[in-house]
Amino acid sequence: MQSTILKLMETARVLDPQTMEPVTGIKSWQTVNLQTGDVISKYKYLEGHPRNYRFDAREGFFSINGTEKIGGPSHGRSLTFQPIAWRIFTDSILGQPSRQWAELFFIDEQKCVATVLFHGYSVDNIFRLIEPLYYDDYSLADVVLTATAERKENTKIQPKGVYYIARFRYELADADLTKQRQEFAQENPIFRQDTLTNPIRFKTSHLYSFLTIDQQKAFAPVA
Repeated sequence: MQSTILKLMETARVLDPQTMEPVTGIKSWQTVNLQTGDVISKYKYLEGHPRNYRFDAREGFFSINGTEKIGGPSHGRSLTFQPIAWRIFTDSILGQPSRQWAELFFIDEQKCVATVLFHGYSVDNIFRLIEPLYYDDYSLADVVLTATAERKENTKIQPKGVYYIARFRYELADADLTKQRQEFAQENPIFRQDTLTNPIRFKTSHLYSFLTIDQQKAFAPVA
């Protein structure tokens, strides 16, 4: 029910607060501020600084900024989200040694642009989703993912080590909401400032950029 209400709110027509007539000329991801009449984004995003969700692979829970554990029935053990942009790459970031990372961006329940990072076996599990989705003419942008922490043990050391990886399942997302959010991601630079390094070894990416689509076209070489 909550996801249905959210979809209706985000895809509803925008009305002029003075005339109550539909507003024309605004983009699908924009709305009108009822107090000022200004056209604004439906989504909160401080460019380069999305809300930071974290997956703690040692303790097996998701949190916001590493301090506020996500609530709900899962008690922080799972996170459900629809990716709008992502990149999978190998690099040394956040003081960590070089490894494979998956950086996924999404819109959270408060309509904030957010991001979450995975590494190691969790990235392999994401690729296990990408392949069948591709052959069914879908991508991660077309589905709602649920990432769940799964407990693992390393018995090769004593005492044995305990760690967690993320397992993923998905269901198809609402097509209208997907279209709107993809338009938002195409027209706004989606990235996280503190994970930028140079050079970056990309394995795959989708709508991850420091530039909008129009800016990319402007800088593209002329044949």
